[in-house]
Amino acid sequence: MIQYLWKPAFVIYYQTATQAEAWGSKRLQLILEGKSSSVASGLRRSATLPKLTPQERQPVDSCARYLLNNAKYLKYDDYLKAGLPIGTGVIEGACGHLIKDRQDGYHWG
Repeated sequence: MIQYLWKPAFVIYYQTATQAEAWGSKRLQLILEGKSSSVASGLRRSATLPKLTPQERQPVDSCARYLLNNAKYLKYDDYLKAGLPIGTGVIEGACGHLIKDRQDGYHWG
């Protein structure tokens, strides 16, 4: 999900990486607090105020669309309160091992 935030950050703050990183980090914090829909609205405003071209807006709109379309899954505040992991690294790693084992001819069970 974070990769969706960095693209609009560097569109909006193209002149300085420091500002883009601060902007992206703030939006990530808000998403972790369960405010993904608010972040999406703010993204669209951030692209409208400087009058970005449709091509320049594309990463911003893509990120906002992702956040809105997946809002019901982005309840990170609830997941964290429940002590659940929010990263996919463990799952991706397990899937990678399973696929490798299958390709190497190992059969489970």
